Amino acid sequence: MNQTNKAVGNYRWTICSLLFFATTINYLDRQVLSLTWSDFIAPEFHWTNNDYGNITALFSIFYAVSLLFAGKFVDWMDTKKGFLWAIGIWSIGACLHAFAGIATSGIITGNWFVGFEGAKDIIETINDTGLVINVSVTLFIFARFVLALGEAGNFPAAIKTTAEYFPKKDRAFSTSIFNAGATVGALAAPITIPFIAEAYGWEMSFIIIGALGFIWMGFWVFMYDKPENHSKVSPAELEYIQQDVIADSKLAGYVPETATRVTFKDCFKYKQTWAFAFGKFMTDGVWWFFLFWTPAYLSSVYGMDSTEAAFPLFVLYMITLLSIIGGWLPTYFVDKKGMNPYEGRMKAMLIFAFFPLLALVAQPLGHISYWLPVIIIGIAGAAHQAWSANIFTTVGDMFPKKAIATITGIGGLAGGIGSTVINKGSGVLFDYSKNSEMDFMGFHGIEAGYFIIFSICAVCYLIGWTVMKSLVPKYAPITDL
Repeated sequence: MNQTNKAVGNYRWTICSLLFFATTINYLDRQVLSLTWSDFIAPEFHWTNNDYGNITALFSIFYAVSLLFAGKFVDWMDTKKGFLWAIGIWSIGACLHAFAGIATSGIITGNWFVGFEGAKDIIETINDTGLVINVSVTLFIFARFVLALGEAGNFPAAIKTTAEYFPKKDRAFSTSIFNAGATVGALAAPITIPFIAEAYGWEMSFIIIGALGFIWMGFWVFMYDKPENHSKVSPAELEYIQQDVIADSKLAGYVPETATRVTFKDCFKYKQTWAFAFGKFMTDGVWWFFLFWTPAYLSSVYGMDSTEAAFPLFVLYMITLLSIIGGWLPTYFVDKKGMNPYEGRMKAMLIFAFFPLLALVAQPLGHISYWLPVIIIGIAGAAHQAWSANIFTTVGDMFPKKAIATITGIGGLAGGIGSTVINKGSGVLFDYSKNSEMDFMGFHGIEAGYFIIFSICAVCYLIGWTVMKSLVPKYAPITDL
């Protein structure tokens, strides 16, 4: 750390670390299902790819709709209480998954007073597999709904906190750091969750991982407050944090931000809202596809079980940690090239948009070694997270702080819709390609299905960037909201 940072103080980075751990827990919780369904849950409840696709698609739409209201909720409750409500709800939802087996046996047979193993034994004796599938899928959908309802609050609250604690020039970097929690969560998941499930049962993997959120809540209660009220934020650090407000206040025509509520109708009047929403719609589904389906891909195409896939998945997500560069690059363009924050971010995002094109050759090269698609998916994931850190930060560049969580929620809704389409479509396509032994571009069966989805994912970022740039060609902050 340089002398300037020492003089200014660095409590803002402590807050950033809290956001990092919240995001890590967020992604750990949503990964438990993807790492246990194939080996542990599907055999017990007789699920197909389509059943899993339905659950993941509905989670995406629940998450998307919840994001729309979570942003408003966080703006209304304000950051501290909003974040506590969010992580408390999603931790309860995470733990609820564990009781789906007991509830399935209870609903079908009326026998509710059994443990996890007792529920397995009862379900095994039920001859009507269709009923078992329908009941268990419905129960998991409910648990995913509660999980989505809470998890939707994470990014609106985190982006709002970043805007409170960092000046614009540092927000992409700080966002890339806390957003790296998504990668670390995805990284930690395959080397912990399958082994917990193997040793203690899939139910305990949901409970143990879900309980982490309750621990985080204690740290948030005692460590967070607004910077202007925080005893650990020095006057020099507060001046650094508020440098944009200080600079803007000296400009002619400056209008101080008011405390009036922002409505959805107000937000949709601006092209900046539509640009952010479209960019999220085109790209969020790619990350969610890689997150939810890569374990199934290694199982379906390469015959790996969840423990065998642990190391390749670990390597994959280690590669995605390169995304932290995504926060540094726009700062370089601003400081060294004299660009304004929006111009620097859009140039960085264009660079990141080209890397997912490698997914076009992931399946063709997979015939040489499974390590090649693993590495390519890792690079595409790193590009996505770098893109994500910057597209989130465009909200803080363009909108006043009072609207940030609401706009983030609107973009999240759009991203969730895109995620729903790709997750549901993938499940249907994979079952169809497998059962019909489909041939496409030299690929056969389920490999053909994965090749099609990989190809779609490859071009989404360039399409998203082109539309965003067309809607908002130059830096245009909102001053009349």
